Amino acid sequence: MQINQDRYKDHLMTLAEIGKIGETGVNRLAHSKDDRKAVDVVQGWMKEAGLTTRIDGFGNLIGRTEGTEPDQPILMMGSHIDSQPYGGRFDGTAGALGAIEVVHTMKEQNIKPVRTIEVICFADEEGSRFNKGVFGVRGLIGQLEEGEILRKDKNGMTRLEALREFGVEPDLSESPVYKPGDIEAFLELHIEQGPVLESKDKPVGIVSAISGPIWLTVTLEGFAGHAGSVPMHLRQDAMLGAAIITKEFNELVRREGTPNTVGTVGSIQNFPNSRNIIAEKVEFTIDLRDIDLDARNRLEEKLYQLIEKTSKELNLDYSITEDTKSDPRYCADWIKEIMKKHDEQLGYQSPTLMSGPFHDALFMSYISDYGMIFVRCEKGISHNPLEYAEMEDLQKGVELLYHTAMEIAGA
Repeated sequence: MQINQDRYKDHLMTLAEIGKIGETGVNRLAHSKDDRKAVDVVQGWMKEAGLTTRIDGFGNLIGRTEGTEPDQPILMMGSHIDSQPYGGRFDGTAGALGAIEVVHTMKEQNIKPVRTIEVICFADEEGSRFNKGVFGVRGLIGQLEEGEILRKDKNGMTRLEALREFGVEPDLSESPVYKPGDIEAFLELHIEQGPVLESKDKPVGIVSAISGPIWLTVTLEGFAGHAGSVPMHLRQDAMLGAAIITKEFNELVRREGTPNTVGTVGSIQNFPNSRNIIAEKVEFTIDLRDIDLDARNRLEEKLYQLIEKTSKELNLDYSITEDTKSDPRYCADWIKEIMKKHDEQLGYQSPTLMSGPFHDALFMSYISDYGMIFVRCEKGISHNPLEYAEMEDLQKGVELLYHTAMEIAGA
């Protein structure tokens, strides 16, 4: 092993204490006080690794070490350190801290790369606070949407207010920061968040592609009435509509999706939210994703038809907001070949697998070639305090990241 295993482990466990819930959980929401505390701690580790650091107006933490040929397109590595409200210790952080460890190891071995290297902790990858994620990376590549900075969290705070509380002043005129040609390659290490590596009894995997997600927010509006006096056939029950759509959407994906199709209703809000009042307004989120774009598009069309049909049958009004829509993105063959070469030398025999979850790398792919390394996690559990990865597996993943980065950076 080239990397410092003890230092990497110490960084992971130290960061897990910030926003800790229970014994193993983490609640470190984007732009929150705990998120800022984490950024400050990680910024210190970047500086120890010899990186010059800055926090930009989107909340991204960026560290940079100059190469001997600074005019060449740079190598960028990283992930995120924000979490779900009921998250685990390794999602995002394994890759963000792994990238720092790669550069720190280069420094200790007096290796000066040809390419400039930047390590980044992207802001708000998770999207749980403002119901729209990968904010920091989209700010860097120019994919922020009009009015997005004014999206509100469940407490009514806008992202603009949250960023200012975080300690930065957003300037959307800075976006995009990077353009095609600026970055030679983007590398991201991440826990798999799925069961494939465990089923194959392999610690590490090389990613082939990231499936394309669609995030929708559906609003159904009926009419509130007394739960004890309005006959069933006269009701305009928005909650019933949401329940029917949820059930039939699940059946649609199971029946007509590919083996890689997944669909989820994940968040629901009910008004007036009283046990003895018929629900007048229900808002819920839908997550649909697949690596097969044609299959996903067919299911999306049928989902819209399902929402329209159910609303009509129950005499409800409906609206659909598209929060995120991305095509599947494929890892660069030349980066995969470099990974496979070093993987063979390390003796890992890592399989190639796709990613169902999306990552910051998906959006970096719009301006740069990219590659990803997955690390086995127990039972595929993620977005849950039970999320767990063996340190030995994580270290092997970072070791593969190190050798891949060394070759691409010309070190």
